[in-house]
Amino acid sequence: MRIAMVAEHASPLAAPGEDDAGGQNVHVAGLSAALVRSGHDVTVYTRRDDPEAPASVDAPAGYRVVPVPAGPARRLPKAEIVPYLGEFGSWLRDRWTEEPPDVAHAHFWTSGVATVLAAREAGVPTVQTFHTLGVVKRRNLGDGDTSPPDRMRLERMVGKQAGRIVAGCSDEVFELARQGVPRQRISVVPCGVDLDRFGTGGPVASRTAPKRLVSVGRLVPRKGFDLAIAALPRVPDTELVIAGGPPSEALSRHPEAQRLRRLAERLGVADRVQLAGQVSRAEMPALLRSADAVLCTPWYESFGIVPLEAMACGVPVVAAAVGGLADTVVDGITGRLVPPRDPARLSARLRALLDEPAELEAMGTAGLERVRARYSWDRIAAETVRVYEKAMPMEESGWAAAVQ
Repeated sequence: MRIAMVAEHASPLAAPGEDDAGGQNVHVAGLSAALVRSGHDVTVYTRRDDPEAPASVDAPAGYRVVPVPAGPARRLPKAEIVPYLGEFGSWLRDRWTEEPPDVAHAHFWTSGVATVLAAREAGVPTVQTFHTLGVVKRRNLGDGDTSPPDRMRLERMVGKQAGRIVAGCSDEVFELARQGVPRQRISVVPCGVDLDRFGTGGPVASRTAPKRLVSVGRLVPRKGFDLAIAALPRVPDTELVIAGGPPSEALSRHPEAQRLRRLAERLGVADRVQLAGQVSRAEMPALLRSADAVLCTPWYESFGIVPLEAMACGVPVVAAAVGGLADTVVDGITGRLVPPRDPARLSARLRALLDEPAELEAMGTAGLERVRARYSWDRIAAETVRVYEKAMPMEESGWAAAVQ
């Protein structure tokens, strides 16, 4: 199958953790690599943000990355890309008219706008993954939401026009249905995890306290790192490592890093909070393995790949019961779910858990078994291919051939 993966701002070649690079980049890279391993031809289309970028890059995992000339060849925040989506879609339309893929899979609503425009004229079946929905973001951020005003309207358009929708969690299905997307066109396929990279064997990062908590993500307020810091005064003999953001040498100039440091100083835990900055994918497993538990306390989260990576390393997860985290973490089995934005409940749950080494070990083992059984990228790729086949005309799909 020839698969066009459209990820206008989520290049699989980008380093996660800084600016707009995060879980979407990891998702696109992991899914594309797994699809190639299963025999498919994958091309990832992302917006060109470097004037020196070549016309095509062959990734080591076997897929191609094609930078699409749309707008200025420099990095732009997601909110500033919308004016160039027509140009992006027109380029894809011309490309696909000459060399049509069997299916186009768009990631994020902006990619969806461009893909729907291009695919409609080129006659290409489409699949859409939103990753995050504008209505959920607006509900949680309120006036702090920097999304373009037309986001929710355009998301609804994409949801209704895409051939199939891939939702990352059960909560997203309900949100999409409320927007008028027919339930029968939605399939739940979660994110995956690289089990070759993340596992229980290998180096373990050193630590300076008897117990350690690790949180990972982009340094933005909605990731809830301040909640983890606020819980720390009631969790003695424990250090907190926050990984994400720019390289460590640039953290002193980062607004969110400055805010978190001021909070830690005000609460008297600055000596137990370490902002590690950007941590490479190669170094991340050792950091996760050094933790007694991994904390995920965002305001909202459509799926969240960090819990999977922690569970693959045999580390229990304490997570806010929001979005996809409520699907991934089995409360009392692979970790603990806590109410969102409640540092008092969080600290109480952490104290109880960290005082029970046997329970921590049992949860780590259960998490590892769950990830291996459910969340390998190869399994996620196979489930995604089944969605692709449902989006394709019956006579072209593998499913149709199989039942003839």
